[in-house]
Amino acid sequence: MRRLVTTSLLILAAAFIAGPSLGAARVGEPAPAFTGTDTRGRTHTLDGYKGKWVVLEWHNEGCPYVVKHYDTGNMQKLQKKATGDGVVWLTIISSAPGQQGHQTADSANAYFARHEAAPTAVLLDPTGTIGRAYDAKTTPHMYIIDPEGRLVYNGALDDKPTTDKADVPGATNYVANALAEALAGKAITTAATKPYGCAVKYATGTEND
Repeated sequence: MRRLVTTSLLILAAAFIAGPSLGAARVGEPAPAFTGTDTRGRTHTLDGYKGKWVVLEWHNEGCPYVVKHYDTGNMQKLQKKATGDGVVWLTIISSAPGQQGHQTADSANAYFARHEAAPTAVLLDPTGTIGRAYDAKTTPHMYIIDPEGRLVYNGALDDKPTTDKADVPGATNYVANALAEALAGKAITTAATKPYGCAVKYATGTEND
């Protein structure tokens, strides 16, 4: 029984360290336009946030790598800091219906409230349209878009591709550092890294793993 449980957890945790994105979202180029509906029924477009810094966070509530950052409050702390600085933070769920990590609007609202998360909005992307446009590979997979609509960061949240919560305090947080540099008017030192986590659970036949 113990072996079965361990095996199941390993399957669920299936680490996915992706190589550099070959999709449409390339650092230094215009970020792909998108339209999405959030868990409150509101419509969001990238064009609607022109003039603002935007963070995109791909999310799966059952992914152990995401759990690590939410159970420790690491992601929520970064969300609060960013939105407090005027950054738009969009958390995106691209798990398809029937796939692990899929959420309804109600279940997502309850989940994020329970975790005291603080994104600007949570977008539901069950068709994977936004995820595919950005070539989002993992949860979490992070992107930063500048006020002119250019992608300026694509990659991991930090430099510790593990599920160990003890790794959080000593990690180099790429997104926090990139936002700090960007908001200070400086060039982003590390603009692209390898995302890690669970493969995004796109609709059958299009899963990105």
